[in-house]
Amino acid sequence: MASPEVMSPDVVLQAMATMRSGDTSQKKAAMDYLQRFQKSKEAWPITLGILENSSDGEAQVFAATTLKGKLTYDLATQVPESDLPALRSQILVLLKKYATANKPVRIQLCVCLAVLAIQMRTWNDVLSSVVTALGNDKESHACILDFLRVLPEEVTEGRKINLSEEELAQRTTELLSDNAEQVVQLLINYAQSSAEAATNTQLFECITSWLREVPVAAIAKSPLLNVIVNGLSHEHSLQAAAECLGSMCRETSDVDDNIETIQILLPRVVEQRSKIQAAAEDEDDDKDTLRALTRLFADAGDSWVVLIAREPQHFRPLVDALLECAARDTGRNAIEYTFNFWYELKQLIVLDRYAHSKVQLVDVYSKLVDVLMKLLEYPQSESANELDLFDGDREAEEKFREFRHHMGDTLKDCCEVMGTAQCLSKVLQAIQHWIHKYSTQATQTSVPHWQELEAPLFSMRAMGRMVDKEESVVLPQLMPLLVQIPSHEKLRFAAIMVIGRYTEWTAVHPEFLEAQFTYIVSSFDAESKEIVRAAAQAIKFFCTDCKHLLGPQVLQLQSFYNQILDKLPELSQEEITEGVANVVGVQKTEDIYNLLKLYCDPLVERLKLKANSATTEEGKLAVADHLQLFKIFAQYVVPYIHDGQENPAVKYWQEVFPVMSTVLDTFIGFVPICERVCRCWRTMLISYRTAMAPLLGPMAGKLADGFTKSRQGCFLWVTGAVLREFSEDREHVDDSTTENIYLFFETQATTVLRIMNDLPPQELPDVIEDFFRLLIDALLYYPHKLVPSNLFSPIFQAAVSALALEQRDPLSATLHYIRDLINYGSDHWVGGNDALGPASDHIRQLVKQLLMAQGEVLVNRIMAGMMITFPRDCFADGSGVLLGMFEILPQQTTEWVERTLRMLPEGTVTPAEANRLISKIREKLNPQDSGSLRQVRTLLQDFTNTYRRRYVAPREGLGQLEATRFHYNG
Repeated sequence: MASPEVMSPDVVLQAMATMRSGDTSQKKAAMDYLQRFQKSKEAWPITLGILENSSDGEAQVFAATTLKGKLTYDLATQVPESDLPALRSQILVLLKKYATANKPVRIQLCVCLAVLAIQMRTWNDVLSSVVTALGNDKESHACILDFLRVLPEEVTEGRKINLSEEELAQRTTELLSDNAEQVVQLLINYAQSSAEAATNTQLFECITSWLREVPVAAIAKSPLLNVIVNGLSHEHSLQAAAECLGSMCRETSDVDDNIETIQILLPRVVEQRSKIQAAAEDEDDDKDTLRALTRLFADAGDSWVVLIAREPQHFRPLVDALLECAARDTGRNAIEYTFNFWYELKQLIVLDRYAHSKVQLVDVYSKLVDVLMKLLEYPQSESANELDLFDGDREAEEKFREFRHHMGDTLKDCCEVMGTAQCLSKVLQAIQHWIHKYSTQATQTSVPHWQELEAPLFSMRAMGRMVDKEESVVLPQLMPLLVQIPSHEKLRFAAIMVIGRYTEWTAVHPEFLEAQFTYIVSSFDAESKEIVRAAAQAIKFFCTDCKHLLGPQVLQLQSFYNQILDKLPELSQEEITEGVANVVGVQKTEDIYNLLKLYCDPLVERLKLKANSATTEEGKLAVADHLQLFKIFAQYVVPYIHDGQENPAVKYWQEVFPVMSTVLDTFIGFVPICERVCRCWRTMLISYRTAMAPLLGPMAGKLADGFTKSRQGCFLWVTGAVLREFSEDREHVDDSTTENIYLFFETQATTVLRIMNDLPPQELPDVIEDFFRLLIDALLYYPHKLVPSNLFSPIFQAAVSALALEQRDPLSATLHYIRDLINYGSDHWVGGNDALGPASDHIRQLVKQLLMAQGEVLVNRIMAGMMITFPRDCFADGSGVLLGMFEILPQQTTEWVERTLRMLPEGTVTPAEANRLISKIREKLNPQDSGSLRQVRTLLQDFTNTYRRRYVAPREGLGQLEATRFHYNG
């Protein structure tokens, strides 16, 4: 390929050919070249030339897409205003050329013309000149409709274009509001003059696009409504016509302002119900028709739900249409569109003011429960293989699972309308019906029609949150049936999940506890991994919700726990551990130490064995996973101790601490083990707080030594917990302890700064994240120590250096620290720690001095990040830093922003653009008015977003390209 500096049609076409057929390195070079081409001045004549002369369809699409990007991002900086009329003429000529050929190019050229129209503010007769230029022949109609469709869409997206808010608002009025009546008349003329109008999807798409600009009543009262409704009767146009009519309904969602229009639309929507049955039974259709009709009814229902609640009898036909769509959707392709309607209607009719409507509509929700319970059934496998009901289609299986949970939410809505007793009664009836009909046919290896039994079980599980713990009518009949469910994998899994969901109810009805608990425990012997995992989860819920009832079994529970633990997968081990830890945690304080020894000593022995044999990656990961179980006990076994008393849990952890320390020392180079040990210690600090004082010294030593050896941020993470739990505002923490903890923090911080001085931020993202999260705590709890210290300025310099990162989490932590720091320099800031006291003015001055000395490089890096390197999630924090700087140092920050703009690569930002931005900042700037500061923030966000889209983000036309980076000395 020729030198990248050469920009010519032949080289561009050659690069495109290379993208299609070259090797990886050649494709990369071609992609880089084409991306540079798309942003160059030479792209203007070359793209226009390709569109005019090339017969290669792909080259035409690329050229049209490139032209769209040029018009969106580069028009103001690369094309003199005097050349705009000629450019407009060229695009109109090209649009005429492609009016009947290569639809993708035609669409892109329509977008190009719309983008030009938005920016060419002297062009006042846009619609008439486009219609005139394209002509009134039949071939041009499609092109005109395309242009009319994209114009409002592009105006809505106008923030991409380099216009001010005021200019864009004015242009929106000129292009849309002022032309709305003319557009309606154009569309009416076309509809009345064209025999194809009733099936022309372009017409419906055009109407849909203009509905936000045209009063919906103007369409509803015009001949266009009949055309739209007629379009629903044709297979080719049904989708677009249904979307158009649905959009009209959505535009009337302010029902009190659109009563007259709704009365026109309602019968036209409801009359489509007659099409539902045929759509559902059509075997040749992929159910697109049913989906389109359901979406239409749902749009109407969602929009008019307030009126439905007010006048349920008048709108009942619409509600019945939605119910019929759900009932006939045996393939589960359309019902999802109705879910929001059932929710919104429920939200209204459960209110006292709509009690009369609830009475009239409760039968609808009752029928809906029957529909949902039928649709919840697993499919019959065509291969008769009950282990693979979806015949190997994992995507379909996952979609079905997700779909069931959405239906479960709608079942909850039904519960609120009908009452849980009525809903549960349907479950009871379905289970009893199955038992009566099929139970005698069930064997150990075969359960007939098990789907009809599993679906009500799933329904019962879904309703669990809605059922009152005091319910005593239906559940006492249901619960005994659950433990008699046939031993079929899907059925046993469903029964276990139901029992686990109703453990809060069982806690109030302990007479059912033993049978259920026995059923769950016996399930651990099942061969199915799914059943074992469900049983472990159910045990967790049982022990959590019934922990006070299980106290007498705490010793037997340990025996079961110890026997079953090694047979379980990792997640199930954690779940069952959480359960037994909850039971231990509510026992008498004097028993806690012995119970922890009983439960955890075997875990300690397992830990030693695993650590001694951990020579492989897998073995080390097993050690890390096992450490998580100690963290769970520390989290849930937290006895209440009076001041001055020894904490029995801490007493036990003092015995375990040397073992954990040895494991840490042994595997200091293995990150997961370091993280899990640190997680255990951090959990202990949070759980036992100042009672951890006896372990504080040894732990601090291990944290310092661990970070020095491993350079892992998890040790800083625990240090942050120490700072929080032993800060000066905590009761029962003496001054010497606080001072020692702060000195420990300084030692850790000094070590980190040395490391950051030796290595670039890109090699330390995790350390940087944890370091600045630690500093957020240090600044909050010890500002009077940290701010005046010798570390304060080096830490700030390290923060500025870290802004070069392009990873969200470390950047977010760094930006949060800088924002907190800047707040301490604000006259309006009240520190988070009352210990600031009279030193607050001194701290404020020190922060301002630091920002005066180093604020320019900070502003420079923040601007560079927002324009070039920051992930999108960090934009808000970046602009928050700038907002804080403008509040504290408005004049200096404005100057620093201006100097940063002057340093940008030549040709990217014109002096006029820079001057305009700075002028607007100075105009809006008023540090005493938070509203004006927010306007400055918006100005900078808009500018940096525009810059990124123009010069950094990849342009369309080549797929997802690597973003070109613009670096400059900061």
